[in-house]
Amino acid sequence: MPNLILATTAPGEPEIFQSLQGEGVAVGRPSVFVRLSGCNLRCHWCDTPYTWNFEGTDYRHRDDRPDASAKHLRDANRVVWRVERVAEAVRAFDCHHLVFTGGEPLLQQPALAVLCELLGPGCHVEIESNGTVPLTPGFDPHVHQLNLSPKLSHSGNGEADRLKPDVLAGFAKNGRAWFKFVVAGPEDVAEVDALAADIGIAPERILLMPEGVTSAAVRERMAWLAPICLARGYRMSDRLHIHLYGDTRGT
Repeated sequence: MPNLILATTAPGEPEIFQSLQGEGVAVGRPSVFVRLSGCNLRCHWCDTPYTWNFEGTDYRHRDDRPDASAKHLRDANRVVWRVERVAEAVRAFDCHHLVFTGGEPLLQQPALAVLCELLGPGCHVEIESNGTVPLTPGFDPHVHQLNLSPKLSHSGNGEADRLKPDVLAGFAKNGRAWFKFVVAGPEDVAEVDALAADIGIAPERILLMPEGVTSAAVRERMAWLAPICLARGYRMSDRLHIHLYGDTRGT
């Protein structure tokens, strides 16, 4: 049986938890979350930098100070578990809506496929991904919903890294896919418009979500996002977990 590399809530404790889905079209739905460690992008505003911004790397993050980088100890912030053990932890919640998040969960698809086989067909599987990694044939049949969050230029990633047009075009034709864009300012919406036109993403499959790790910041941005969504036919996503729990792990 393969292993999964998981993020942690505390050293040695995997970030597997039950909560209400805080974002996207399934917002408010009770779900079991499995947060995986490791990512192929380095967003400056990432709210889970402990999944990739490890000591020994030269990545930048908004939490950096002039005198110190905000790095995380690798061994304290990830744990390796066999998929059988992960399945046992998921079953303990008696909840059949499952969300794989990260980091970038699609980097570990072979092990996720085995996990889904162990959990059986009764699980509804939702994926939160940055949209740069295509589904593999072995994992694809297990996925019911794709929450894709392509990164805009304000993320700090180079365009060639953050946008894979062929991958996104394939997802745009997939009826399970939703496209959720993190928006920090009104200028970001023009990027969304251009990308949607280039890739062929239907407006009704697009969600704009305010960037922010405080309830006040999220609500302030939602106020000016609302008329933009109305004018374009986009949906708007809240960040429910931020209002309920703040910017904390395991929520």
